[in-house]
Amino acid sequence: MSSATDEHPEADVDRPGPGGRLRAALARGARAALIPAGACALALALLTAYTATGAAGEPVPKIRVNVGWILQPAGQPAAAFFEIRNTGNIDDTLVFADSPALGVSMLRKPDRNQPGTAQRARRVAVPAKSTVRMAEGGIHIAVLDPPALRPLERVPFNLWFEGRGRVKAVAVLMPPEGARP
Repeated sequence: MSSATDEHPEADVDRPGPGGRLRAALARGARAALIPAGACALALALLTAYTATGAAGEPVPKIRVNVGWILQPAGQPAAAFFEIRNTGNIDDTLVFADSPALGVSMLRKPDRNQPGTAQRARRVAVPAKSTVRMAEGGIHIAVLDPPALRPLERVPFNLWFEGRGRVKAVAVLMPPEGARP
């Protein structure tokens, strides 16, 4: 008479005991955890390298725009003027200005070749720790086809900077020359 192990010797070998099943389950779990853990380690290494270059966490320029004013002389394009303050330590550049309430607008500056005229300004530098004051005969925002505005009407503007992005501002339409207090 033979025992069960003599007739089917492989039966006990193929079936792991309770400890063997636990080890197999732990091995499968460890292999499954390696992929997300490896991805996290890789992401951490890449972020560490990125911050080590000095590019991560660069501060955004600190731009403040004071309430501006609009002049709308009869028969001429309107012009908007603002005071722009860069209180930060990083230079910035004004690249565009628009108003959702007005028509087409563009940055303008005096034309050095033709005194008394203006040309399109593609960029207006706003150095760190400085103030740029727009003025008649200087840098301004020309509004080419403005709708009729009422004196003292407040008009929203967006000033777009290279580093800071959009800065919202408001300009007030000044009364005509003879009606000013």
